[in-house]
Amino acid sequence: MNLLDIKDPGFLKKLSIKELDELASEIRAFLIENISKTGGHLSSNLGVVELTIALHYVFNSPKDHIVFDVGHQSYIHKILTGRAKEFSKLRMYQGLSGYQKRDESVHDVWEAGHSSTAIAAIAGFEVARNMNKSKEKNIAVVGDGSLNSGLSFEALNYLGHQKHLSPIIIINDNEMSISKNVGRLSRLLNKTRSTKFYNYATKTKRKLPKFMYRLKVRIANMIRGFANNLTIFDEFGFSYYGPIDGHDLKGLIKFLNLIKNKNRPVVLHVVTKKGKGYKFAEEDNLGKWHGVGPFNIETGEFKNSNKENYLSWGNIISEYMIDYAEKHDDFKIIIPAMITGSGLNEFEEKYPNKIIDVGICESFAVCFSSALALNNVQVFLPIYSSFLQRAYDQVVHDLTRQKAKIVIGIDRAGLVGSDGETHQGLYDIAYLKHIPNIEIVQPSNAVEAWMLLDYAFNVSKNTVAIRYSRNQQIKYLGEKYPSIKNPIWLRSKTDGIVNFISYGDNFERINTYVEINKLPVNMINALFIKPMDENTLLDLLKDDKPLYVLEDVTKISGLGSSILEFISEYNIFKKVKILGLPDEFILQGSQEELYKQYHLDTESIIREILK
Repeated sequence: MNLLDIKDPGFLKKLSIKELDELASEIRAFLIENISKTGGHLSSNLGVVELTIALHYVFNSPKDHIVFDVGHQSYIHKILTGRAKEFSKLRMYQGLSGYQKRDESVHDVWEAGHSSTAIAAIAGFEVARNMNKSKEKNIAVVGDGSLNSGLSFEALNYLGHQKHLSPIIIINDNEMSISKNVGRLSRLLNKTRSTKFYNYATKTKRKLPKFMYRLKVRIANMIRGFANNLTIFDEFGFSYYGPIDGHDLKGLIKFLNLIKNKNRPVVLHVVTKKGKGYKFAEEDNLGKWHGVGPFNIETGEFKNSNKENYLSWGNIISEYMIDYAEKHDDFKIIIPAMITGSGLNEFEEKYPNKIIDVGICESFAVCFSSALALNNVQVFLPIYSSFLQRAYDQVVHDLTRQKAKIVIGIDRAGLVGSDGETHQGLYDIAYLKHIPNIEIVQPSNAVEAWMLLDYAFNVSKNTVAIRYSRNQQIKYLGEKYPSIKNPIWLRSKTDGIVNFISYGDNFERINTYVEINKLPVNMINALFIKPMDENTLLDLLKDDKPLYVLEDVTKISGLGSSILEFISEYNIFKKVKILGLPDEFILQGSQEELYKQYHLDTESIIREILK
């Protein structure tokens, strides 16, 4: 069939199993073809094709609510709900979101870009359904990795013993990390649980004396106990089914119809193959096919290769950590599930005992790191800007309040582009700078990165957060550099007509333009965002030249705000113009497109400061 003609999932109910299998093959081919051009989340979507088809076959979206945890594996859901024709602009500026998006479709009832929110969301949907006395079903599709999070456990703890609620949780297990298939007895038990007799017995529990019903439950659990198939979900109070084959449409439909009619909390454990249908993704053990850029379908080669001597910021930081780990036995990297994303594969290969992956548990990662630091372990904690905000309380309460010292690598700081508003790193300065005992720094090149990391580990007495973007930069080539003893800002010259403060990649791009075009602008590289270089700042404020501050974050509570606070504190009268992002959530798009939209592209900035 022509996937572009699909308007809603209702057509699925008219198809045979054979036709549904053919549709699954067509969708996989469509995904591979389109993602090879646009980039996107490939492996996770290839793994849930049959599961998503079966969900829409059995349930009735949008009346029934299907919530995909994280939402990056909702591409098939988008296709089946009439959005296939928009895939040519997937994750692009003013194009189709890479996640569920409520204003895109009535079929998207919840949106997220971080993991572990889905079970909590359907808990709210279930309570609302019960209050409204309505009949819809609320289904959460949750990856096995997302269950590590405390938020998932909190939601399971609440729902499991709410017998008047009937949420459905689908565990999409693509790494066998929850529980393994324990053999024939387990499969036999699942087969028994899906029979008409078993369901009749279950439905007639009110007709049975209470002691007989309890005996029946105990016997069933005893059998499952012998099979080693009692799970944490049973302990939470859910009816557990599985594991079943997540690529067998007939079996999926059978079990989904079974649990659809349960009037109690239910878990269906589905085992899938991540990357199914595309050889390179199926064989990937490192996660490089999770989120991809454009690639060659036949060879599996990515089209956007690094320029010579250029590395991602994550790899630049990783090279420093490799050098540091070689010289320090009391050193650990603590990372919440992002070894590949943070460019630490080589570090893990060289020093497997010096890196601990704690899973998708940002709060735990910060608290754990603080305890290590208090016991004389040097810690580097790399974590995406938009993920660190999930551990705000631990940064305040458990880390900085106790004066523990670690080095936090704030990866993906600033605009991240195609992942959109859930991943933009626009708030870390705002939510960190008011906390005592923490410093915030950002390099504009690899040499400065090594300088600042030396300062963070060897000089500062506080936790230091070093920000860096997802862009590329010239790698560190072994250049000598001075040591930093105090917070400093670097000034290019003093004879221009305008003073211009910035930091990180923004400083690099504006400074390069100014130097090439020999513009009369004094560039100030604010290596330290907190604490500021107050001596240099006072000199700038006494100068009669206009002062501009360029942020890569929201204008509210960035470096510019700190400068205005400083002006107020010292009763200085000085006009300062802050150039930054507005107080709104920034949608997906390339950095260049978004900067242009908000008049932060290089040409617009130069016009602004020289007008």
